Amino acid sequence: MYPIALVTPMAQDLTDYGFEQLSSPADVEKNLESRQGTTLLVVNSVCGCAAANARPGAKMSLQAEKRPDNLVTVFAGVDADATAKAREYLAPYPPSSPSIALFKDGKLVHFLERRHIEGRSAQVIAENLKMAYETYC
Repeated sequence: MYPIALVTPMAQDLTDYGFEQLSSPADVEKNLESRQGTTLLVVNSVCGCAAANARPGAKMSLQAEKRPDNLVTVFAGVDADATAKAREYLAPYPPSSPSIALFKDGKLVHFLERRHIEGRSAQVIAENLKMAYETYC
C-alpha cells in the first residue's frame, strides 16, 4: 500500500475529471455487474506511464463526440480489494496496471493492458479509445 498523501493527487487527476473512485468490491460490483450502457474503467497506478500516458490519454479520449456513459476508476496498490474485484471482470487478461477497459452492458469489449500504454503517447491512447467509443458507445 502506498501512503495516501502520495496517491491522493494521482487519484484526483481522474476524480476531478468526473471519474468515480471505486473503493470497495461492492462499489465495483455495482458499477460493472450487468450495468446498462458503457462504462470506462481506469486501473490507476503510481507508475510513470500512468501519469504520462494512461490518465492523460483517458481524459483526452473523453473529448470525443461519442463517449462512455459511466467513468470509474480503481487504484492498484491503494484500493487492493476493489482492484482485485475489478480484475475479475477483466479476465482472461492478467493483472495489469495501469490499464483501461471499456464495458458495454456489463461485458468487457475493449481493453488496453500496460503493454499497450507504456511507451505510447497519451494522444495515441486517446485515439485508440475514441475508436472503441465509435464502435460501442
